[in-house]
Amino acid sequence: MKLKQLTITFLTFCVAAFSGIKAASAASFSVIADGLYNAGGLSFSPDGNLYITEAGIGGSGACVPPSSGQGDSLCYGTSGAVTKIENGKTERILTGLPSLALPDGTGAAGPRDIKFDAQGKPYVLIGYGANPAFRDRNLGYTDLGKIIAPDFNTNSWTSVADLANYELANNPDGGDVDSNPLGFVIDGKKLLAVDAGANDFLSVNTDGKHLQSITTFPKDILTNPVFPPSGTPSNEPAQVPSEGEVVRSHFASQAVPSSVAKGPDGAYYISQFTGFPFPEGGAKIYRVGADGKPTVYADGFTQLTDLEFDTEGNLYALQYANQSAWKGDFDGSVIKIAPDGTRTTLLSGDGLESPSALTIGADGAVYVTNRGDRPGDGQVLRIENIKSVPEPDSAFGILVIAAFGVSCLHKKRATKSPINGAVALK
Repeated sequence: MKLKQLTITFLTFCVAAFSGIKAASAASFSVIADGLYNAGGLSFSPDGNLYITEAGIGGSGACVPPSSGQGDSLCYGTSGAVTKIENGKTERILTGLPSLALPDGTGAAGPRDIKFDAQGKPYVLIGYGANPAFRDRNLGYTDLGKIIAPDFNTNSWTSVADLANYELANNPDGGDVDSNPLGFVIDGKKLLAVDAGANDFLSVNTDGKHLQSITTFPKDILTNPVFPPSGTPSNEPAQVPSEGEVVRSHFASQAVPSSVAKGPDGAYYISQFTGFPFPEGGAKIYRVGADGKPTVYADGFTQLTDLEFDTEGNLYALQYANQSAWKGDFDGSVIKIAPDGTRTTLLSGDGLESPSALTIGADGAVYVTNRGDRPGDGQVLRIENIKSVPEPDSAFGILVIAAFGVSCLHKKRATKSPINGAVALK
């Protein structure tokens, strides 16, 4: 079994164990956009409109080998886009962005995240998902692996920072040279980004100056990990144990950073997408304070793809899948972590599948890009009717459900989305 970094393949988007008080939640959602191609990050602009990145489906241009060295090459095109939702209308307002994908349009790298600064200026993070040495050599000049500043009025953009080239020149974690930036946050005049391929957390000024790595993240040592059975179908067959192979009881797995959010305490919180074999309950949330050192803030999650704080200091974590990805079940979860550590699962499965990113609206609803690994089938969901009740695994929870009836969790009422006016039953 050849141990390559399969994590990066899943993060181009090819049962949490909770601590603290547990709670369940009754929530419903409405679909406010669909038909998206490898939907990534989403963000509200100061004018209240919602913007979504689409990584596209690559194209028929030149190709580069995948970071794992296994499987089909990733081929270039200009199918990446940014889409806006305004008054119920969905429109692609920035097109022709670089995209890299497998021949069937999956595994796409391209526009991955979008944020607006205090003045309303947009920035877009472009993923890559391969060795940066191949980018310029094979593809010519592209903006893959960079942060760009778009102009929606002219359908143009300028390059701000080249994160992939920084990895090529510096390789801060000393491992394989790879770059796949996935998420970022704006903090004043600084852009703070995580590069899953490079396994680091970076800072750069909004004018492109002073690009530097703040920290890298350690490998996880797994004890008696559960691997796919021999013969399991995989786009990375070298990862599946051979027939009769003895699997080590202690296994080094490289988890990678997948998103970053700034907390109310001024620190940065970074989600972790666990490495192969994607242990359930094995993902962490790191906190990086003023000293630049990562410490574990919370753990017990599975394959996290995004984080976001609301105005009350609650942290929302998004799980790409609740089970190890190789099992083929991509039901995900949205989990709220209160400042006191209480965790509430707002939505799990029930239509939430391989979600890639989330954001909090001014209306208090949670907006999620759903089916983020499925070209043409991506969605934006608005999760609403979030009311927490104790889980029935506690004595109090059992009494509550007995007294009021399970039906209280499913009382329906019509609500209207402030984004598109769609009516959802709750």
